[in-house]
Amino acid sequence: MTKIKIGIIGFGTVGSGVFKVLNENKQEILAKTGKTFEVVSVLDLDKEKIESITNNPELIADSFDDLLSKSDIVLELIGGTTIAYEFVKKVIQASKPIVTANKALIALHGKELFTLAELNNTVILYEAAVAGGIPIIKAVREGLASNKIEWVAGILNGTTNYILSEMKNNGLSFDTALKQAQELGYAEADPTFDIEGIDAAHKITIIASLAFGVALNFNSVYTEGITKLQLKDVNYAEGLGYSIKLLGVAKKSNDGIEVRVNPTLIPKERLVANVDGPMNAVLVMGNMLGPTLYYGAGAGSEPTASAVVTDVIDLGRVTTDSKPSYNVPAYGFQNSEIKDCEFLKINQITSGYYLRASFVDSAGVLAKITSFFAAKNLSIDEMHQKVLKKNEKENDVIIVINKAKELDIDIIIEEIQSMESNVGNVIKIRLENLSK
Repeated sequence: MTKIKIGIIGFGTVGSGVFKVLNENKQEILAKTGKTFEVVSVLDLDKEKIESITNNPELIADSFDDLLSKSDIVLELIGGTTIAYEFVKKVIQASKPIVTANKALIALHGKELFTLAELNNTVILYEAAVAGGIPIIKAVREGLASNKIEWVAGILNGTTNYILSEMKNNGLSFDTALKQAQELGYAEADPTFDIEGIDAAHKITIIASLAFGVALNFNSVYTEGITKLQLKDVNYAEGLGYSIKLLGVAKKSNDGIEVRVNPTLIPKERLVANVDGPMNAVLVMGNMLGPTLYYGAGAGSEPTASAVVTDVIDLGRVTTDSKPSYNVPAYGFQNSEIKDCEFLKINQITSGYYLRASFVDSAGVLAKITSFFAAKNLSIDEMHQKVLKKNEKENDVIIVINKAKELDIDIIIEEIQSMESNVGNVIKIRLENLSK
């Protein structure tokens, strides 16, 4: 019976979860692979934690080199892009396979690391880097390999999805919902990466590369978080039949490749619009299969560890005499087909839009707004004026457009804001129908 020796760098939430999965599901994994997977070395600053969880002080690595020498497969589970980057490069240079859950590392340095792995006849697997336990990388790269992917849209961050769910379902303000998310452990003390959309942007960068065969290009991804989203707009959207989600979107069209993260209105009849709480969901449109939805826990110890161990098992299944022969391309495309590509800038995209403008009560406002859209040959799908309540001085006007160029919408917004009766800035939230 073949034994695959595992080294773990980083023994936090995910690392300790991997140890648990490998031990508790040992017989299940053996029955599926005919091989045993044993953790032989763990490197972490918290040596007491390693000993308390494993009950085996002999697993504590003296150094990185000590761990590397003992391991057939190395797991990088410390996160970040500094020391993790250095460790991963050294593992690759030693021609050993590596499994990581580090989305920032892949999004920012994946192009270099994949090339280095090929030169050293080894591989990097990274299923857990996107959407936790949901096997979205395997689905796009392998399960949908026969399809041309047209677009992908996903709820890729559980923290922001929890916050938006609480705003919609319980009427909480953004600040109150964020505080509640922190108290429940869904948000970090410093939630910037989540609420500003950076975490989701790392993930959609990776998915876009897999979907379209383009080199990783995080710096060209348009990123907009949820910090400026107002409860008023969440409620208006709900009344119009939409849910607002922080959506990662990747599309390929004749105009180019579009990759972005932003708050988005989604019709409530779409399944993805009803994914609430700290859950993730990814909708993929294939030209032959049509839409497929992948749903589940996008974070947490056991879900993420599950994805890590799945990568370990994939490597173990193709390992002979401790040498893996894993032939699935890193991007899912042959390396000769991977293109460096500039993504469309945000003012070049075409989307749907929700606009909210405020006016002091004045005659002719709606007619004037309508004329701005007519000048651009754009049809307004819905327009609603919220009637003034007693003691209120401003009317809200809500406009929904199902398809328009962003550049045209921005010009119209400037025209609305120049109206004498306009008060404040026009609120713009993109809209996706996700139907075809």
